[in-house]
Amino acid sequence: MNLTKAFKENNSIRLGLIAHSWQEAVELAVQPLIDSGAVTRDYYEAIITSTEEYGPYYILMPGMAMPHAQASVGVNRDSFSLITLTEPVTFSDGKEVSVLLVLAATSAAIHTSVAIPQIIALFELENSIERLVACQSPEEVLAMVEESKNSPYLEGLDLEA
Repeated sequence: MNLTKAFKENNSIRLGLIAHSWQEAVELAVQPLIDSGAVTRDYYEAIITSTEEYGPYYILMPGMAMPHAQASVGVNRDSFSLITLTEPVTFSDGKEVSVLLVLAATSAAIHTSVAIPQIIALFELENSIERLVACQSPEEVLAMVEESKNSPYLEGLDLEA
């Protein structure tokens, strides 16, 4: 499960979008994966249901959320998508988010061992949220992913798989 490969295969980077609610933002973030066949609409529904039940547990840092749900529901293949919003949306806990990175994993093991380190590496880049929001093309986002590959979080991971 390689971030760059997943973004390219699913054509799943969307920049400068407008959402009027957190639900709409999550839908916009999942849609590229629905379009590519990586997930079904059930995955979006599972994220919404889980968020309503447990709150926005996937807000990982100020300005950034990683919407995801149980691995088995509506996920056809491991994938990622990323969107940026022109204006942040506010979640039920009052936190504002302008970057959403959807993780769809076929198993919990992939989620924790391969996906999370790549996401941490990307978002530990200095001013990552501001830089991502400023990106004008998917290529600029992919350049940031490439830059993040020097992270110690990725040592020993086989990201070519």
